[in-house]
Amino acid sequence: MITSSSNTKVKQVVRWQNKARERREAGIFLTEGFKLFREAPEESIREAYLSEGALERLETERNLKEKLNRVGYETVSGEVFQKMSDTNAPQGILCVVRRPEYELDQLLNTPTPLLVVLENLQDPGNLGTILRTGEGAGITGVILGRETVDIFSPKTIRATMGSIFRVPFVCVEDLVQTIETIRKRGVQTYAAHLSGRSYYDGFSFQGGTAFLIGNEGKGLSAEITALADGLLRIPMEGRVESLNAAVAAALLIYEAHRQRQAE
Repeated sequence: MITSSSNTKVKQVVRWQNKARERREAGIFLTEGFKLFREAPEESIREAYLSEGALERLETERNLKEKLNRVGYETVSGEVFQKMSDTNAPQGILCVVRRPEYELDQLLNTPTPLLVVLENLQDPGNLGTILRTGEGAGITGVILGRETVDIFSPKTIRATMGSIFRVPFVCVEDLVQTIETIRKRGVQTYAAHLSGRSYYDGFSFQGGTAFLIGNEGKGLSAEITALADGLLRIPMEGRVESLNAAVAAALLIYEAHRQRQAE
């Protein structure tokens, strides 16, 4: 059992929790909690750590124990695990997981792609929620501009609730060029915008579709907005001018889902 926070592995995990660059260079991300451990593909788990308390729970969780035995794990004291954890009330299980890698073609390799394109989104909770909601609505992928928050940050990973393992995504350096590429592939691009004249349910999303979602405070830049094939509105009552980015994305992708189910 690891009982010292000065242990080399413990210190490395702490650095990975706090430094995106080190996670990126190592090609990994971190997951915490039993749900994410269940969801993680065995072949992707590089390291696993359990607290003393979590070991007791495993006595009644046969499937979890069997999976842990297959991937291998190290036990750490409760105090050390608290040091390694990114949460205030850790469940006692943490994994180091290899990052999945996708290419843009994989996201487009379907007759009718359904994509979410993110420009400068900054809230990790919003990003994680978009992945989770996107999986529920059947999107084929997410495209992230380089200024968007780190998809592998611990807060984002928790918010995905496991969808990080199943929703394909690509991080791109040149978002303008990428949008132009998907348009050339026959994907129509739409942006929720105050200049839109028609409500979103007045558009057809049955063909290849990409929804452009911008920064929480500033929205989409003029440059990205200009690449939209259509500007649409979301109905607003009262004094509300805009919705949370994840909520707006959810409304749009589920409208696309509804239309496609009704075909």
